[in-house]
Amino acid sequence: MIDMKTRAAARLSARSSLMALFVAAGLGAPAMAQTAPATAPAQPAAEQPPRVEIAAPESLVVNRIVVQGAQRIDQTTVLSYLPIRPGDTVDAATLDVAVRTLSRTGLFANVQLGVQNGDLIVQIVENPIINQVVFEGNSAVSQDKLTEEVTLKPRGIYTRAKVQEDVGAIVELYRLQGRISATVTPKLVQLEQNRVDVIFEINEGRQTGISAINILGNEAYSDRDIRGVMVTEKSTWWKFFSNNDNYDPNRLEYDQEQLRKFYTNRGYYDFRIVSSVAELQPDDQAFQISLTMDEGDRYNFGEVNVVTENDRLNADFLKALVPIRSGDLYESDKIESAVDALTFAAGSAGYAFVEINPTYRANPDTDTVDVTFNVSEGQRVYVDRINVVGNTRTIDPVIRRELMLTEGDAFNRALMERSRNNLRALGFFKDVTVQEERGSAPDRSVINVNVQEQPTGELSVGAGFSSVDSFTVNLGISERNFRGRGQNVVARLEWGSLRQQVDFRFTEPKFLGRDLRAGFDLFHSRYDLSEYSSYDYRSTGGGLRLSYPLNGYTLFSTRYFLKSDEIIVPSGYCTSGGFGSSALCDQVGSYLNSSVGYTLQVNRTNDPVRPTRGWAGSLRQDFAGLGGDVNYIRTEADASYYYGITPNWIVSLQGSTGYVSGWNGDPIRINDRFFKGGNSFRGFETAGMGPRDLDTTDALGGNFYAIGTVELTLPNYLPEQYGIKTSLFADFGTLGVLDDRYKLTSTGTVDPTIADELSLRASAGLSIHWRSPMGPIRFDISKVLAKEDYDKTESFRFSTSTQF
Repeated sequence: MIDMKTRAAARLSARSSLMALFVAAGLGAPAMAQTAPATAPAQPAAEQPPRVEIAAPESLVVNRIVVQGAQRIDQTTVLSYLPIRPGDTVDAATLDVAVRTLSRTGLFANVQLGVQNGDLIVQIVENPIINQVVFEGNSAVSQDKLTEEVTLKPRGIYTRAKVQEDVGAIVELYRLQGRISATVTPKLVQLEQNRVDVIFEINEGRQTGISAINILGNEAYSDRDIRGVMVTEKSTWWKFFSNNDNYDPNRLEYDQEQLRKFYTNRGYYDFRIVSSVAELQPDDQAFQISLTMDEGDRYNFGEVNVVTENDRLNADFLKALVPIRSGDLYESDKIESAVDALTFAAGSAGYAFVEINPTYRANPDTDTVDVTFNVSEGQRVYVDRINVVGNTRTIDPVIRRELMLTEGDAFNRALMERSRNNLRALGFFKDVTVQEERGSAPDRSVINVNVQEQPTGELSVGAGFSSVDSFTVNLGISERNFRGRGQNVVARLEWGSLRQQVDFRFTEPKFLGRDLRAGFDLFHSRYDLSEYSSYDYRSTGGGLRLSYPLNGYTLFSTRYFLKSDEIIVPSGYCTSGGFGSSALCDQVGSYLNSSVGYTLQVNRTNDPVRPTRGWAGSLRQDFAGLGGDVNYIRTEADASYYYGITPNWIVSLQGSTGYVSGWNGDPIRINDRFFKGGNSFRGFETAGMGPRDLDTTDALGGNFYAIGTVELTLPNYLPEQYGIKTSLFADFGTLGVLDDRYKLTSTGTVDPTIADELSLRASAGLSIHWRSPMGPIRFDISKVLAKEDYDKTESFRFSTSTQF
């Protein structure tokens, strides 16, 4: 070794910048080159060979390769990673590359290379094997959850980089739960046979809530409206199970994107969030969030044009398909709808590989936005393969049937995004990502669908109280993804002073693999109407239903029901000399009702939950008499129109009508007639308006009704945390038209004890909706403006319900 060192020193030249690492001859070991250890070494640092940097020989032919220090890892494994073979000529640069290659495997804590008598000496120190991973100090997060987050596992290889990565993952997990002061200290316990225990000592810290959410710069919409859009919510004492009332920067970023969509869908093209500040309070227990926004002006669409590079795609024809007209209120969702429409139109014409790029030009002087849709033909790519991963419970066909692309189809980015939205809309998955990557050829693409499942079952226990139904309780069990097949199963029990009901429902959302929603219902219900009409009504039966969409806003449903209805009156009510009404007594008993029907629904509102523009309507018909004891045709229709005068002043017009008539000589029985009042016509008691027996004061219901409502939603001037909304209303309409056999005496004259005036009823008042800590409460304060003397009215009604 002394001669070797002397010869190396003598050959020091311009190449002395190249490095070979040798140990001094006095150590009695081969010359070694080493890297800085990637992790803490298993043995004490004093036992590690020193790093010596001296001039390197110009080159050296390797005779043999000798591996030293291997314990668990076989020498052949080490040699397989080494980019040097016997007979190769190496220099300092080659040795450096070899050291880096071995270090990158993650198997070694230390690597040294050196030469001795023409042999390449590879000296390694293996990374320890993990015996166990221990978490200490955790109570808010379970052991299982922490185990899922960390990458270090028993019998795995320990590295310092993995430890630091896991520390960050644990801290992030606590941060998402609002514990931003959580700290994690990793510790290492050395064991025999180069094994270690990894211990994460966790200080969870306090959970940091949200003391206030301040909205600045908003004029068009109230603080309450904006907080209603946000997922982040203020911490309150009654929100025991809420996960959104702690500070999470990621959630706050999502809220900002939701606010941007909210405003841009209502005309505010240049809306922006000026600043988003989360300030930790002095007690370190809560954040105060302040959002400053610039709403900008409200814009309408200006010029709308379509420009295409393909002469075979007529620009004027494509423009006619764009669901945007000049002068319409600017809505960003309409841009996406237009892109979808143009993509499908081009695909229908045989050009599935098009890209639609909208460009905008704002005109602040006129508050308009010009939009140009640029249609260009993209590269022809086909779907090579679709991979579905992450579904541990939901079977593949349930996911694949929601995809609008299959293997061999022309790749279409719009369809891929719509497929993702379809999967999200199922409600089965916490997160859905759909990504594209290069396939087996340049014109092939692989689509990877990654889903993260979430619980879909629900057990609900509810209780409520109202001025009509007194105390009610309900128990329900539902599963939206039964057996992982996407089927919906609901079992429910409800018990109140007015109604008791047990029902079971099953729904298959993709019947026969098509866009058909099919299901069946089984039920038993009892209505105690003795307070209003001296009878009990019981119904037991079941039905089949099938529905399918005609387009994006129209749904057609069909159904068949078979049920046994029973009318029960008090003892002695209908006996000879009894006080019962003849209009009710001849209907006592059981009847079999076999009916088929359909419903056509159309919804063209801008929001299905809180509409401010648009209209909706439905038509429903049922035909009874396909067997059974009852024969009638029932028709009902309703329509609603919404117009926002301003964002806070919203006018709604609602109308509904219905008519039922018997056939084959059958009258309409009392349980098949219409009863109105209470929530369906404010100012009147339940079944408080319409035909009535004046002797018994029993409500008899009617064969025809027509009701209209005008309602004005008022601005909310109270702080958002009170959760109060108010509206002024006016209800007007009529109910009546009994069969002649119930209005005439046996001699054919009008029975003076039966009142059936098809006259106008009207009421007006104030409705108050309060989102209280115990659940939603509704108050109706009414003044009756038109009625009949025999009608039963009320000036105040309230109801509430909650689930726990």
